[in-house]
Amino acid sequence: MAVKIRLQRHGKKNFAFFHIVVADTRAPRDGRFIEQIGTYNPNTNPATITINEDRALAWLNVGAQTTLVTRRILSYEGVLLRKHLAGGVAKGAFSQEVADKKLADWKAQRDAKIEAKKQGITHDAIEKAKAAKEAESKVNAARAEALAKKKAELEEAARKQAEEEEAAKNAAAAEAAAEAAPAEEEAPEA
Repeated sequence: MAVKIRLQRHGKKNFAFFHIVVADTRAPRDGRFIEQIGTYNPNTNPATITINEDRALAWLNVGAQTTLVTRRILSYEGVLLRKHLAGGVAKGAFSQEVADKKLADWKAQRDAKIEAKKQGITHDAIEKAKAAKEAESKVNAARAEALAKKKAELEEAARKQAEEEEAAKNAAAAEAAAEAAPAEEEAPEA
């Protein structure tokens, strides 16, 4: 029986979540499996991977084949490096302590890289928020300036209209006074 380490799809449409399983190659993708050894969630950034490294290594040592994606996941988690180092120890190329040190150094380097990526994502989010706030403040300032300009124009138009009405009122009063003055002068003559 050929055995594969592969992904089993779960989750909603457009929001997949995977179980990492050991299954017979003849079984359907989401069907029967021999053992579940981990999970993979590509929806987070960076992707969330949990895996039982000892069981994955045990299955690899007895000849289980991996699919392309699970091979990359196992490589990312260091399972394939552990297998490689165990082979070097078995051949006598180096001791188990040296292999453990190499694995620990590699994991420290990988963890630093992941932490740097998380920090970069956080920093980018902060920068985007600052840029959005600055753009919004510029738009708000432009709107406030346009409203102030429009208000000034309306006040100027109202002032001009009031002046025109006052001038028309004064002109009408002056005209009425002018008409009344000649009438008063003509009245004593009569």
